[in-house]
Amino acid sequence: MSTSRRKTRTCKVGKLKIGSDHPIAIQTMVTGQAKTTKAIIEEIKSVEGKGCDLIRIAIPNLEAAKAIPEIKEKISLPLVADIHFDPRLAVAALDYGADKIRINPGNFNDKSYLDKVIALAKTKKAAIRIGVNAGSLEKDLWDKYEGPVPDALVESALRWSSYLENKNFGNFIVALKSSRVPQMIDSYERFACQTDIPLHLGVTEAGPTLPGAVKSAIGIGTLLRKGIGDTIRVSILDTVEKEVEICRQILKSLGLYTKEPDIIACPTCARTEIDLPSLVEKVEKALSRVHKPITVSVMGCVVNGIGEAREADFAIAGGKNCGVLYYKGEIYKAKVTEDRLIPELLNLIQKKT
Repeated sequence: MSTSRRKTRTCKVGKLKIGSDHPIAIQTMVTGQAKTTKAIIEEIKSVEGKGCDLIRIAIPNLEAAKAIPEIKEKISLPLVADIHFDPRLAVAALDYGADKIRINPGNFNDKSYLDKVIALAKTKKAAIRIGVNAGSLEKDLWDKYEGPVPDALVESALRWSSYLENKNFGNFIVALKSSRVPQMIDSYERFACQTDIPLHLGVTEAGPTLPGAVKSAIGIGTLLRKGIGDTIRVSILDTVEKEVEICRQILKSLGLYTKEPDIIACPTCARTEIDLPSLVEKVEKALSRVHKPITVSVMGCVVNGIGEAREADFAIAGGKNCGVLYYKGEIYKAKVTEDRLIPELLNLIQKKT
């Protein structure tokens, strides 16, 4: 069953278009402490061509802003500048060519600079993200609601959105992040039904890789299934490559990523007579060169193999030192020796797609 996306306006970030009329964009952020410009460029290049659509870097000082032109010259992804505390850095980042800036309503301390930022973003044809965060909510809203409850996050986002719109600036995106998944989901849902502004989804400070991936999959996945969300980021204590990989898997699981195969594999049991972990690893490696939205099932025996084969475009059901190849639920070739399973699978995919 396909997901009907919430209708939004379009926001342009460099050459990338974000909104309901465009594919959901994957974002990540350069990790770690202060790095050389060369190291930043190398980290960004590690996710180019791997599903990442835009990249964010922290701008803690003027020197970081001054590095933007050199970084942009060497990369192909739109560049987002992350600004906190010092609004002068937002102006500097735009001056030096950032495609988008992220500002945090909770620590944008000098509102007199906001008009300058909006005017410069218009001139530079840059985008803005209003990044509301439960951990840094404005004091008046914290006091009003006695904490960062969903209504407080929504009021912050609406207040800042209205300000930008009253200045005739519409090229912006909103995020309402929290490290608590239920709070994050509620905040996005309440905001989404009141505006057509594109939304960036994420669970902030999600944590180490496994718990962070689980929290992100539940939070982001729940909203995407309801049609809410136009860009996503998985925030984990890991590499940018791992963040992007998890984003791809979330989108694939919902049928929202069509640039690579979706691989299904069983967890194995005592009936398994083939080295399934090794086989799946080989299938993943072989299919990394296939950029088509196909489903490939790799099962350890015929118990679930036949049923899964009916649901997959292509399937392997393992046996003792051999396997059966399926296409669209029908046996394509039986008793294929283990060493020929991958070549035969690739030949079949090439022939049928």
